[in-house]
Amino acid sequence: MERSLSYADILKKTLQEATRAQPRLQAIKLYPVCDRDSGHFLILATGWDKQRWINSILFHARLVDSQVMIEEDNFEEGLTSALIAAGIPVEDIILQWVSIPAPTPQTS
Repeated sequence: MERSLSYADILKKTLQEATRAQPRLQAIKLYPVCDRDSGHFLILATGWDKQRWINSILFHARLVDSQVMIEEDNFEEGLTSALIAAGIPVEDIILQWVSIPAPTPQTS
């Protein structure tokens, strides 16, 4: 449980830093959403892009069984690398969009 708590601290700090680093002239704003109780950590992007309303998830991570499950990482440089640099070991990070195909039965 201690590891999950420190991972939650790292996630929160990393998300807050990523949203603070945003250029202030953009009409689209980034918001960190950190819910320790449910283990969900997101960055939302909302605002007007010319004449189109944007409301999307740029980053989504979940804490599950003392591991960080990355559901979405749509940052150019990737926040996953920032989490590793902040102290979360690579072996405790699971990229959900990278899937291993199920083995197929051999036909004879």
